[in-house]
Amino acid sequence: MNTKIFVFVAVIGLAAALGIILLSGSSFVSHTSKEDIPQDISKAPQQMQPISIELNDISIIEVGKRGATIEIAFKINNPNPSSVIVQVMDYQLFETGFSNEKQISGGQIGSRPEGMVEFGSDYYVVLGENSILLKDKIVLKNTGNTPELWSALENNTAKWRVSGDVFFNQSSMTSGQENELHFEFVK
Repeated sequence: MNTKIFVFVAVIGLAAALGIILLSGSSFVSHTSKEDIPQDISKAPQQMQPISIELNDISIIEVGKRGATIEIAFKINNPNPSSVIVQVMDYQLFETGFSNEKQISGGQIGSRPEGMVEFGSDYYVVLGENSILLKDKIVLKNTGNTPELWSALENNTAKWRVSGDVFFNQSSMTSGQENELHFEFVK
């Protein structure tokens, strides 16, 4: 017999089987009773609790005539039983003895994916019912225009105000919506 006929019959048979599966896929019904479902699955999903953030430390590492280095540390606590992804934390730093309105510096810890999910994104996973410490170093240049600020830094008498926002998700970038938490600390 001709092999073309066998191939033609096989292709038609596969196409028919695929058509039957696609057309009747939604009509398959599973007969399960409520007793068959495990108790932990049948419960409604728990609401995600917001994370909490603390200003762990702000310290002046070095002060010179041309510049100063300040280290800032935040502690993020996750009260949820599942992990949370902290994408980015934006913060602004004020020295309130110098000016309560004029920001002297600020920064960003982490990064937010733009468009498609980036590989190697700089984000932080906080495991369930755990905490993480995020640190950043700030380098200030002495322009000579702010002698009262520089005096407070040199004498270690600076009074700080830190404000900002932290953006976080559930344990996956694609599960749940993005959450935002605003914070403000005075030290």
